[in-house]
Amino acid sequence: MIEIPSDLNPELVPLAFLLGTWEGAGVSDFPGAEKCNFGQSVTFSHDGRDFIEYRSHSWVLDGEGNKVRPLESESGYWRVDKDRKVEVVMVRDQGVVEIWYGELADKKPQIDLATDAVARIQGSAAYSGGKRLYGYVKGDLMWVGEKATPEVELRPYMSAHLKKVVTPEEVAEMARNLPDMPDDGIAFFR
Repeated sequence: MIEIPSDLNPELVPLAFLLGTWEGAGVSDFPGAEKCNFGQSVTFSHDGRDFIEYRSHSWVLDGEGNKVRPLESESGYWRVDKDRKVEVVMVRDQGVVEIWYGELADKKPQIDLATDAVARIQGSAAYSGGKRLYGYVKGDLMWVGEKATPEVELRPYMSAHLKKVVTPEEVAEMARNLPDMPDDGIAFFR
């Protein structure tokens, strides 16, 4: 269920499905880079202003699902206008700054983005642009990213399936809103 916080800037309501902390796993595969499974934690938050703050950390996973080492981190700010056009500015730990533009799909929580501008420091890997698709599917956040370099045409390189993390405060609130349960706790399931 998508909840809209009472203190959310009204302009951001179309992006409310992103809010919260999401964790899960995905796959990374791009020519010239290590193919791997990765874990990811993503947080979309707001403070009442006209943007959503975004932070993502990912790490390489071994065959048993244990963290091996950091993969990449990025942060940025997301905005949406009255026509459901989305603007994102993002900074990556590899020394890349991106401006993304896109739009929300009609009547569903899905965002298509494409880079409009890319700037990078001299030491960062070659990168010329990308596309991303984010979707809220059956309560989960899924995304796929495409990337292009001067040597490699635009192609998928990362995707992940993330589940919303529920805080202890949210669990307590859910418990307060549950109907009274029978004393034995089993009759509820009959």
